[in-house]
Amino acid sequence: MASSIKRKWPEVKFGVGPVVENGFYYDVDVPNHTLGVDDLSDIEAEMKNIIKENQTFEQFNKPIDEAISWAKENNQPYKEELLNDLKREGTTVAKDLDAAELGLSTDTGSKVEEVSFYKNGDFTDLCRGPHVESTSQVGPFKLLRVSGAYWRGNESNPQMQRIYGVAFNTQEELDQHLNALEEARNRDHRKLGKDLDLFVFSDLVGSGLPLWTPRGTYLRGKLDSFVQDLRNEYEFAEVTIPHITKKDLYEKSGHWQKFEDELFKITTREDHEFAMKPMNCPHHAQIYASRLRSYRELPIRYRETTMVYRDEQTGELGGLARVRSITQDDAHVFCRENQIVNEVKNIWQIIRDFYGRFDLPLSLRLSRHDPANMNKYAGSEEMWQKAEKQLREVIDQQLDVKIEEDAIGEAAFYGPKLDFIAKDSLGRLWQVATIQLDFAQPESLDLYYIDESGGKKRPVMIHCAIMGSLERFIAILIEHTAGRFPIWLAPEQVRVATINQEQEILEFSDKIKVRAKELGVRVFVDDNNESIGKKIRSAEMMKVPYTLVIGNKEVRRGVVQPRIRQDLAVVAAHPELGVEEFLKTVVNETKSRASKTSL
Repeated sequence: MASSIKRKWPEVKFGVGPVVENGFYYDVDVPNHTLGVDDLSDIEAEMKNIIKENQTFEQFNKPIDEAISWAKENNQPYKEELLNDLKREGTTVAKDLDAAELGLSTDTGSKVEEVSFYKNGDFTDLCRGPHVESTSQVGPFKLLRVSGAYWRGNESNPQMQRIYGVAFNTQEELDQHLNALEEARNRDHRKLGKDLDLFVFSDLVGSGLPLWTPRGTYLRGKLDSFVQDLRNEYEFAEVTIPHITKKDLYEKSGHWQKFEDELFKITTREDHEFAMKPMNCPHHAQIYASRLRSYRELPIRYRETTMVYRDEQTGELGGLARVRSITQDDAHVFCRENQIVNEVKNIWQIIRDFYGRFDLPLSLRLSRHDPANMNKYAGSEEMWQKAEKQLREVIDQQLDVKIEEDAIGEAAFYGPKLDFIAKDSLGRLWQVATIQLDFAQPESLDLYYIDESGGKKRPVMIHCAIMGSLERFIAILIEHTAGRFPIWLAPEQVRVATINQEQEILEFSDKIKVRAKELGVRVFVDDNNESIGKKIRSAEMMKVPYTLVIGNKEVRRGVVQPRIRQDLAVVAAHPELGVEEFLKTVVNETKSRASKTSL
């Protein structure tokens, strides 16, 4: 792809071009030209020409200083910056480097002696490889899209054009992947969220700040009620905290130093510095610390569904998946060390019950600290070893979740965590629930309880979120179900569609609505002057579980024959029912959180 771009735009400057989870991309800087869909077709055509030319891939090394000279001579400033970092620090990974020193040259020795290049035809690029032997061995591919990307993820740097593509061994695999992408586009939560009237965004309110409609608010509420019902079985007590806090709290907990750039900060008229809360744990810790605690009280379990705020960069926002106002179904357990295993197992059961209801199979990742970079974490190496051992003990006792490899360096700054990974109906993986073990904040916030001997002892904090972010989970759920929510969760459970506007039909439909409301069934009556076919299609578009077509026969006999959404149906034919019987069936399905109809 880079060879093809170089042929069409000889002055192009290249950034980085890595393999990623679902394909590859290259960041390019094409002077005075914005790449579009037509350009992708032209690039693809030139790529096919290069494949036909059967160019050999030749690998060679250059001493680091010669490589830097090569970048200068070929007017490749981004490559020069990367090579300077390689020479100075031995890596090009921006997150592992001091931001103030990115790209700086050095004359005081080098961390690497030489670097790898590849050449095909008249094109040469800095690359560690490996490659196939020649371009003719490249399989079927497709360029997908172009997006903007700040160089090295820094908005103060130039914005480059990122070209995404995929490649496979066979055309069949490529076609399957493209079909899956098309299905994913049809299920895009941003599109379905608008079509189903769940949420909106407003330029006047701001990017990353969703506004929830009545339907979307109902959906959020039902999901949260499910989580809290599961937590109530384990005696989590609900608490409430404010949305802003003094700087002092986050300085003491360590969050200010760690997340200062992500905080929304507020200065009062009296010059006091506050922040919109980006997390809830230090606040819940203050409730715990508000009075003396005995070992007999532990474990203490707090829960709260509340919004937090983070100053995400505009380019990183995306529908509900990445927002600035994040609703967390957060909870914190304060317990003794010998209670950790049991408490984590209880939370694990909540997670198992919740995701099982949505047919989202889970795998697990243990996110651990990196012993070589202890400056990233709070607490001692001994503390971390102890915490990770406790989580490993819980993992060893669970048999129903596939354990992925440990993720070294992916722990929270205050402790290791269990990250649960859900697989959706399109085969995509999403990090969802977390359980985090924290020995550090009880120390920094001076939390303690009185033990059996009358001495002070530190509790352990367990952080646990089931959905994590309601916004992100709802995005996943919309795409997983294609907006076809189960009966108990659907914002509209029953659509009553009148065949015409005769008075008896309208009155009968209104009686159904009144009785449904009494029973707590969510119903909408479509009695406008459209054809019945159009009304049925409208109900299908809104993915309503049950549609009742009301005509003279239904009025005369006092019965209904519900049309059932296809994914909910168990049998092909559905019997006539009395209105009361039908509505009470919906009530029972809602109470049991049924995933299929019982009709």
